[in-house]
Amino acid sequence: MQTRSEDLGGGISATVSASHTFGTDALVLAHFAAPKRRTVACDLGSGCGVIPLLFCRDGLCRSITAVDVQPQACAQIRDAVSRHGLEEKLRVVEADLRRLTPEQIPFYSFDLVTMNPPYVAPNAGLQSETRSALIARHEVICSLSDVASCAQKLLRFGGRLCICQRPDRLADAMCAMRRGGIEPKRLLWMIHSVGKKPSLFLLEGKKGANKGMVVLPPLFLKDEHGNYTPQALEVYGLYQNERTKA
Repeated sequence: MQTRSEDLGGGISATVSASHTFGTDALVLAHFAAPKRRTVACDLGSGCGVIPLLFCRDGLCRSITAVDVQPQACAQIRDAVSRHGLEEKLRVVEADLRRLTPEQIPFYSFDLVTMNPPYVAPNAGLQSETRSALIARHEVICSLSDVASCAQKLLRFGGRLCICQRPDRLADAMCAMRRGGIEPKRLLWMIHSVGKKPSLFLLEGKKGANKGMVVLPPLFLKDEHGNYTPQALEVYGLYQNERTKA
């Protein structure tokens, strides 16, 4: 499979391909998760590994584990890890998140779990043509309940699960978190431009937390004139700055 290097700014690049690349949702999720420098993080369904690589770019997290079930995706992350000498910080695990074992990844030891999960519920919408696209976009091998169940095993008490998802899946996401013992605590709506409906939500849950959720002011990517908002420029960071120079 043909791959290329995608510059993320700050001297870090991701290895992307037609099957495993990334979009705005991953950038927004990385920003929303906002780990600290000492955070121990795990990114599920990591794809090309853009979220862990953004954390590395910004000097965040003590260690990061990237988990993906697809061999090609894992190979792309390992390529970026090798290119940037990140072996001591970013570990790649090729595994099905539904069947993770303590031998593959330590349970109850993570401060943060992130995932950009499949958006389409089972038997809904048009099926993607390729196997990689089907896995990434449709809940064929991984549901929201699977994500929450896996995160519950990985997170320490008080640890956070951060996901993004389409607006029509909000109730599904909240219910899945609660069933997994992870209480929804922060909600952010992403809106492409003023006057439009939300196209995405970002949801943070905390393991073992009490009930009570904060709804944050919405994130608008563009203003009424079609220009990127200050919020969007902060989210895109060096990645967007580098691309707009071209």
